[in-house]
Amino acid sequence: MTASESKSPLRTPLYDRAIALNARMTAFSGWEMPVQFSGIIPEHEAVRHHAGMFDISHMGKFTLQGEDAIAQLQGLVPSDLSRLQPGQAQYTVLLNPQAGIIDDIIVYQEAAGNVVLIVNAGTKDKDKEWLLAHLDLNRIEFEDRSEQQALIAVQGPETVAHLQPLIDIDLSQLTNFGHSRAVIFKNPAFIARTGYTGEDGFEVMVAPEIGVKLWDALLASGVTPCGLGARDTLRLEAAMCLYSQEISDTTTPLEAGLGWIVHLDTKGDFIGRDVLVRQKATGVSRKLVGLNMQGRYIARHDYPIAIDGQPAGIVTSGTMSPTLGQAIALGYVPTEFANIGQVVDVEIRGKLHPATVVKKPFYRSTNRV
Repeated sequence: MTASESKSPLRTPLYDRAIALNARMTAFSGWEMPVQFSGIIPEHEAVRHHAGMFDISHMGKFTLQGEDAIAQLQGLVPSDLSRLQPGQAQYTVLLNPQAGIIDDIIVYQEAAGNVVLIVNAGTKDKDKEWLLAHLDLNRIEFEDRSEQQALIAVQGPETVAHLQPLIDIDLSQLTNFGHSRAVIFKNPAFIARTGYTGEDGFEVMVAPEIGVKLWDALLASGVTPCGLGARDTLRLEAAMCLYSQEISDTTTPLEAGLGWIVHLDTKGDFIGRDVLVRQKATGVSRKLVGLNMQGRYIARHDYPIAIDGQPAGIVTSGTMSPTLGQAIALGYVPTEFANIGQVVDVEIRGKLHPATVVKKPFYRSTNRV
């Protein structure tokens, strides 16, 4: 993720609330963001068992308006967006001609011709440049609303109980990846049943001042404030990709285990299609796998993976799982060594430590709708 080092860090509308709660702050994609409030483990456990909230206002927020907005996006992603109905969303990726991932995004289809895109903070500028270069702006109105909206993720099995009293729609009517316009504190809101934790939850986009009121109301009702640290351990347990680690412009969705978003049989041409067709036919040379470390040694980003003592792959993310009490990691290995049960070694501080390839995700919630 990139940001100009010469610029002062950006601050979200909830920055003052984080400071007031004595959050530990960190630089992230050009923003000054909370990495933790009460601690990564209690925040992680709050989301797994109760409810936690994250300030994700740093994310990029685009809107597209035009009758053929979805049709034009079809040429930029491998997923068949034509099957989206109003109120539905699709996780997908923007691809370059080599089928490398420019960014992973969520496409929200509202009424016909009205689309919301949520993109990563660190790739927002390059995403915007790519979209503007490939969309017909004579037919589509593009708006970047990234700094005009607050975005709060409320996640965990008790989320509905905390959020429902504050909103005018019946949250039980929203299915997974469903979304709707709503009213919060007499002001318009966009709410989606999406998230990045592996738990049930919602992401709420509102005007900055309403975001502050919503944060305060959720805090008062007992929702735990959470930072980027817990966000990372939660998404890793759920084996969700992080841009610039598991996925990048040199990895394809088939290599990254995202074949479920590649719909070659139901859609026409798109950027990178020929590469994915080839990979589908001949197989990929490497795959992203889940690893359980044998012992409590923790594999970290960029640690080498060895097979029979020879370099063979790379760790993309790793942590000690708070839920499982197990050191886990994601990493790329040659396809022939990607089978469940395969033992590999991870080089940690000059020594090799064994790990076993396991099924992803490491954790699957029983509370998802």
